Parts: sequence; structure tokens; C-alpha cells
Amino acid sequence: MIIIAIANQKGGVGKTTTAINLAAALGMRGQRTLLIDLDPQANSTITFVEPHAVDRTMYEVLADGMPLSGIIIPTTIDKLYLSPSRISLAKLEAKLIGEIDGHFRLKDCLESIKDQYDFVIIDTPPALGLITVNALVAATHLLIPVQSSYFALEGTDDLLETIDRIRSRPNPQLKLLGALITLHDKRTTLSRDVQKSIADVFGDRVFETIISRSIRLEESPAHRETIFTFAPQSSGAYEYYRLCEEVIERV
Repeated sequence: MIIIAIANQKGGVGKTTTAINLAAALGMRGQRTLLIDLDPQANSTITFVEPHAVDRTMYEVLADGMPLSGIIIPTTIDKLYLSPSRISLAKLEAKLIGEIDGHFRLKDCLESIKDQYDFVIIDTPPALGLITVNALVAATHLLIPVQSSYFALEGTDDLLETIDRIRSRPNPQLKLLGALITLHDKRTTLSRDVQKSIADVFGDRVFETIISRSIRLEESPAHRETIFTFAPQSSGAYEYYRLCEEVIERV
């Protein structure tokens, strides 16, 4: 089972958009895929289900010990399943602080489903707190979305330092799957300069696929759809399907 954490402590970099559409593309490719929403904003969750229809979430799993299998729900995409979130997850950090297994809760609960899925995609909050650390400890691979903007690499040192700390003890097998350039506008000199800066930091770990700035990608969450159902002929759909192909090749 390949477990991919999608993380960046910066907000607005296309992290949730990437989690939703990569997971959807994997399901469409016939891969048994579980999307785990670890963001208290629950944007991945509300793309697939009505918030009021969710009564058990990742909070109950990580805080109260409920089996992960007890909250997994199917989505409208064949072979794609969801472990939902809601705002109560914001209380999890305080609950786990001081717990001897606080960093390992997600890793432990994923053991029970390791034979049921080919891929697990984890959407994390825009922070490097205990929730994100749980994702990094549980993951086999890390995907970092990086916005094509002037402040793209702001905070990257902190993220890379956190990755090194995770690798040094709790998860030495964690691999950097790649850095994904998002919200890119190839027409501007700034975007081209930022692309070069990202390549300088991540080298050959930068995905060849680049996610362009797209009105369709921005609109699809408001309609509670993936890009593949909302605008299947759009550049965003093409780019995320290409990303899916590249991810499968890299793992």
C-alpha cells in the first residue's frame, strides 16, 4: 500500500485540490484508493459528501480509537473511498500533546487496512503540527505542492527540516515523491523564474507535470466536484491525469 502525504505548511498552494484530483485520477485508473482528510477545514470531505451527513470522522479515529474502517465511505468515483474530516479535528492537537503514541496514531490505524487499498492519499492542514507529523510518520511518500509565486519557497527550510527529523527516527523509509509546481502562469517572467528556483532546491524531484492556474480548477470545489467531472476537457483535468501517471511511474 502506497501512502502519499500531501503537505506544505503554506496555505493556498493547491494542496487540497491536488489531494482530491490525484485521488480521483487514481480511482479512475482502477487503483483502490482511500482519500484521508486530515484538514479541519474539511474541503476534501465536502467535495464528496454533505457535511451534515458525516457523524464519524478522523477525529473519532485518532482521538477515541475508533477503527478506521468504521468511518470510510464510498464516493461517486468507482474505487475511490473517503475518510472524512470536520471542524472538530482542530481539537486533536491539544488532545494528542503529551500522549506517548501521539505521533503514531495514524500509522497504527492504517495497519488494519493495509491489504484493502493500493493507494492512500492524505490531505493535511497548512501547518507543521501534530496532525501533519502523524501524516508524515504514516506515509511512504511525500508530495509537496509549491505555488508558482514570489514567496513560493518561503518556509521550505522548515518543512525540509521536519522531513529530516521524521526520517531520522520515526519513519526512516519516508521518500520525497516530488515537488509539484501549482498555480503556474507560463506567460509571466516571474513564474518562469520561480520554476527555476524550485528546480534549484528540489532538483530532479520536481514533477515534469505542472499545474497551471485555471478558472475551472478554482470553480470545481464550489460545485463539489473533481475536475474530471466538472470540466473533463479542461487543461486542469489533463494535467492532473498526467500527474497521476507520473506518480504511478515514480512509486
